[in-house]
Amino acid sequence: MRQLFKFHGGVHAETHKAESTRTPIAQCAIPSKLVIPLHQHVGNRAVPTVQVGERVLKGQIIGRPEGRLSSAVHASTSGTVSAIDMQTVAHFSGLPDLCVTIIPDGNDEWIPHSGVDYKQTPHTELRHRLREAGIVGLGGAVFPSDMKSYSNKHKIKTLVLNGAECEPYITCDDLLMRERAADILHGAEVLRELLYAEEVLIGIEDNKPEAIAAMQQAVNDDRHARMEVIAVPTLYPGGGAKQLIRVLTGIEVAAGVRSTEMGVQCFNVATAWCAWRAITYGEPLLARIVTVTGNVERAQNYEVLLGTPVDELVVQAGSKPDTYKHIMGGPMMGVDLPSGAVGVTKATNCIIEASPAMFPPPQPAMPCIRCARCADVCPAELQPQDLYWFAKSDNFGKTQEFSLFDCIECGACAYVCPSHIPLVQYYRYAKNEIWQREKEQQAAELARERHEYRQFRIEREKQEKAERLAQKEKAALAAKPPAATPLPVAADQNADPNNTLQMRVDTDIARSNMQMRIDAATARAKEQAAAAQPKNTVALTPQQQAEIAEIEARRAKFHANASHSGADDESSKQ
Repeated sequence: MRQLFKFHGGVHAETHKAESTRTPIAQCAIPSKLVIPLHQHVGNRAVPTVQVGERVLKGQIIGRPEGRLSSAVHASTSGTVSAIDMQTVAHFSGLPDLCVTIIPDGNDEWIPHSGVDYKQTPHTELRHRLREAGIVGLGGAVFPSDMKSYSNKHKIKTLVLNGAECEPYITCDDLLMRERAADILHGAEVLRELLYAEEVLIGIEDNKPEAIAAMQQAVNDDRHARMEVIAVPTLYPGGGAKQLIRVLTGIEVAAGVRSTEMGVQCFNVATAWCAWRAITYGEPLLARIVTVTGNVERAQNYEVLLGTPVDELVVQAGSKPDTYKHIMGGPMMGVDLPSGAVGVTKATNCIIEASPAMFPPPQPAMPCIRCARCADVCPAELQPQDLYWFAKSDNFGKTQEFSLFDCIECGACAYVCPSHIPLVQYYRYAKNEIWQREKEQQAAELARERHEYRQFRIEREKQEKAERLAQKEKAALAAKPPAATPLPVAADQNADPNNTLQMRVDTDIARSNMQMRIDAATARAKEQAAAAQPKNTVALTPQQQAEIAEIEARRAKFHANASHSGADDESSKQ
């Protein structure tokens, strides 16, 4: 007998599960249209691969994975793509997302598909098949399963198969285990092969005796080694991954630590079943089991094509006229759908039709009385009242100091709050604000890096341009011919320095050379003066003209005296 452990907190809520477990799983009819969101998983949105007007087949990829953390999206049946646009999706924010709308043709025509033997196939190819088949966690987290099936960093000793299904009203996993237990265990064997796990523990809450019996019978029939079905106490939220791991193994997964670091990995039973179908038969994730309950004539579980509008699904269960809203998920962690036109997604495990009698409008919130009941039931051992005050005052730094992101949003704190404070809404608000600010900070950092690189590029281009201009000027100077200068007359090398006549000849030569230099300088000065064209000689007064004439007369007299003195010097020497 395996020893079980306890986790902190938890509540005993009314289960309301018997209403939807009286009949087997039914096949939901093909709807009039399918609205398939391209973002049905954790990570990057899938990129559309089809065009409006294109005919698609069942199982055809209509959205390819983008990046490392992503998953494929497929056409749930054959038909024609009528739109690829932003539409309202099943999210508590009520914001639209990119969707592909398909009008079914009723033929339900498949693409060619086939499976492989997982024991004879490399693990890399098996993970690629899970990614291309769009297999994600169907317990609510919708984390891509191919990313969870790695064990290279940490040794995985225990694979936990989660069949607890602790939230009220939801029974899809219960019926799946009752009717398809053998295939679930085959899927568990595939996941164990990928993780090299030594044992498989299947945890099921003890309020599901038929599911426990069916799973135990499947284990015995197929003689699965090191695989054990364990009934765990019914306590919400005992189906949380960390809580179930704690109950089954006694391992406490600390804040900020992944269970794989402790040697444990956890998958939902529906995920294991879909993984088996994808590997063995090549079937992508096109449908899932959905519990339709609440204010309906026939509460039941249906196998529903992904993208089926909620309005068309609840009609088959006989939704009553006084229904005033649809809840996707359970009453504790569920989301009030903004419209009945939204399509069923991979995260849709339950649709609750709410009437005023069953789900009366919430009472007005009163001030916190600091009773600490929320802290007593918190499974993550947080201080919900402190988180509430910090989130309400937009003190997001403090919420992170008080481990806001360890909150699993189970709603146990709001369930027991005597002041009817919607605590989980404040936590979601704070998380979204922090995520948004981190995105803005990352965008600002990216913009800063781009600006700095642009400035560096501009400076580099300026420097390169200056260098090119310098080289061009240097080349031009090298190619320009030198200016012509008068060549002086050379004196006779063999002349007698004591010959007086020779001395006069040398003097004449020197004077001639000097005159040539003067004439060249004068010519250059005249050229410069002609080019300058001074502007101060225009429109002169008579007085200014007289002054200029006087200056020119003195200059002429100076030149005459200079020429006469040169002649006197020559005659005196003779």
